Amino acid sequence: MKKYIDSGKKDTRSGFGAGLTELGKTNPNVVALCADLIGSLKMDDFKKNHPERFFQVGIAEANMMGIAAGLTIGGKIPFTGTFANFSTGRVYDQIRQSIAYSDKNVKICASHAGVTLGEDGATHQILEDIGLMKMLPGMVVINPCDFNQTKAATLAIADYHGPVYLRFGRPKVANFTPENQTFEIGKAIMLNEGTDVTIVATGHLVWEALQAAEQLENQGVSAEVINIHTIKPLDEEAILKSVAKTGCIVTAEEHNYYGGLGESVARTLVQNNPVPQEFVATQDTFGESGTPDQLMAKYGLNAEAIVKAAQKVGERK
Repeated sequence: MKKYIDSGKKDTRSGFGAGLTELGKTNPNVVALCADLIGSLKMDDFKKNHPERFFQVGIAEANMMGIAAGLTIGGKIPFTGTFANFSTGRVYDQIRQSIAYSDKNVKICASHAGVTLGEDGATHQILEDIGLMKMLPGMVVINPCDFNQTKAATLAIADYHGPVYLRFGRPKVANFTPENQTFEIGKAIMLNEGTDVTIVATGHLVWEALQAAEQLENQGVSAEVINIHTIKPLDEEAILKSVAKTGCIVTAEEHNYYGGLGESVARTLVQNNPVPQEFVATQDTFGESGTPDQLMAKYGLNAEAIVKAAQKVGERK
């Protein structure tokens, strides 16, 4: 299989910050709003370089969404920044009514998603945000896998007209996708071709899927790995083409298996080509305090869990 090289661990939130900094220089319509978490969202450079286009809203996330919706009326492209928990659950009514229903051109940028937020614990580790956001009509949902892809996604959504939810994380993870890549919304990326099992993964689980594929290869199992960075709209064609060859699939995500990528894939399969599927996701539970690695292991969100799921689904073919 193709070997992917970690060029040096970086946090995906810094990829967002780098993309936002670049947009500040190239797109005068981009404005940024933050709910008292400038450092955590890596929005410092944008604020420093473009203070007239930066709005510190404070701990008032619902107000931030309303302001962002209003700014679009004057042709601005607002990027809101706070933790994923506060970007979705806390402000769902404002997003639904003021942004999604009105088809406002707001980019909801959410850091510290999933259990890899770590020591802050269950109250901050949102594992249902993908489900919340993908159910909103017209909302694009993007969950990139590393620093480079997060930066590319940040740049790409500025050119897309309509509401977007961009999800990224806190910890430093493998940075293995190309630098200065072109990001295409809704287009999955084939990372490794295989014949025995399809593994589709999103976010932090993409690197884990690649590590799992290496382990499976050592066991004589050929795994096809696909990076689903856009959960909505889902690249159904890529998924169906792959399972037509492999006959089974594993979905991997740092999210509850209710409402996430796995359910979207299952719907696609049952409508087109039902094949066995296994889910690598949290099992209808909240998180807890711990290091990211400890939590990923406890909740079965790592390469070892993907290997076991691939072995199990292969036996079901």
